[in-house]
Amino acid sequence: MSLKRLILALALTGAAIQAQAVTEIQWWHAMTGPLNDKVNEIADKFNAGQSEYKVVPVFKGSYDETLAAGIAAFRAGQAPAILQVFEVGTATMMSAKGAIKPVASVMKDAGEKFDAKDYIPAVAGYYTSAKGEMLSFPFNSSTTVFFYNKDAFKAAGLDENKPPKTWPELFTDAQKLKDSGNKCAFTTDWQSWVQLESFSAWHNTLFSSKDNGFGGTDTRLLFNGPLQVRHITNLQHMMQNGMFSYGGRKSESQAKFNSGECAMFMGSSSSLASIRKSANFQFGVSTLPYYPDVKGAPQNTIIGGASLWVMNGRKPAEYKGVAKFFTFLSRPEIQADWHQFSGYLPVTMAAYELTKKSGFYEKNPGADVSVQQMIVKTTNKSRGVRLGNHPQIRTIVDEELEAVWANKKSPKEALDSAVKRGNEQLEKFQKMAKE
Repeated sequence: MSLKRLILALALTGAAIQAQAVTEIQWWHAMTGPLNDKVNEIADKFNAGQSEYKVVPVFKGSYDETLAAGIAAFRAGQAPAILQVFEVGTATMMSAKGAIKPVASVMKDAGEKFDAKDYIPAVAGYYTSAKGEMLSFPFNSSTTVFFYNKDAFKAAGLDENKPPKTWPELFTDAQKLKDSGNKCAFTTDWQSWVQLESFSAWHNTLFSSKDNGFGGTDTRLLFNGPLQVRHITNLQHMMQNGMFSYGGRKSESQAKFNSGECAMFMGSSSSLASIRKSANFQFGVSTLPYYPDVKGAPQNTIIGGASLWVMNGRKPAEYKGVAKFFTFLSRPEIQADWHQFSGYLPVTMAAYELTKKSGFYEKNPGADVSVQQMIVKTTNKSRGVRLGNHPQIRTIVDEELEAVWANKKSPKEALDSAVKRGNEQLEKFQKMAKE
């Protein structure tokens, strides 16, 4: 063999050995469209910055499908190192014995700096156990905010720079919008999350017992109380008077706002990027309205979105790579870029301060509303809602509220039924968690 060929062979062998030394880290997620592209971009940036690990993002479908795929893979001994799980799957992940490694432990074992105090309290608290250990890594956290069509407000004789701060003000504005010819004054996404779960926290009122499920799996639902019944009754009256239009159980109603059909909209803060891109009118973003006669209101809203869970059963080298990747994700510049691009919360205060310093909020008014609603100190009633079989409970709530909108049930009757049926789901989960 010639010297030239020998050198080439040695080089190829060295490259092969180096390639084999790279530890691959599977990251299963549910991000679609531009968010999927951004996830790939984030992984590529991490991979380009070092040579030991390669994060491989894999789209696994909707949140429900991704969770189901992750659980099935774990049972088969083929779980990914990182699994993105929506917030209502948190209790399920916590009860899946042996399935996860707490993120705080992963970071500590790898020698990576990790302090839960760096994260927005209302975000960190949701993913923290009763023992004070953070269980999953906050990634795409959102919250509920209020959007309104400034052009429609102006046409109705309303001040386009004064969105309603209370529900009575919203009812008055809705009537004026209707009188001025608006086909739809108000709509909402994710009705269980926005109009009951977050609504209750915003009014410092329990959604369920045991501190909304944080105190144990023996929690039971409480959202059929006087405040919630009053609120759903008011929404029913708006529906009957042609001021409230229901668009669907998830994010379908956003299209009603984007098109200009509805003048006021409540939904996820992550809707901001889409609205900014789609709306052909001037719009504003504001805090959620509240009932001023309710003591403790407004308090803080609760999170939506998802977090990243570290699955058990992987090699030690993978966990070291996961820890380094999470350190990378925690960088203020990475979090700030993700927040500004997506509309999700900057989950660390450092990322918020960096975004603020950059002038982004001045150029994009309202983009900081979600943060302002979340940096308030949380109470045992506003920390969030963490329930077993939560997705099934939301489906029950959707069914019962749809009966209200169709005038087939009274608000009290529907909420009582939702609580009864939902508690049956909680009882099933409680039994399962004990097994």
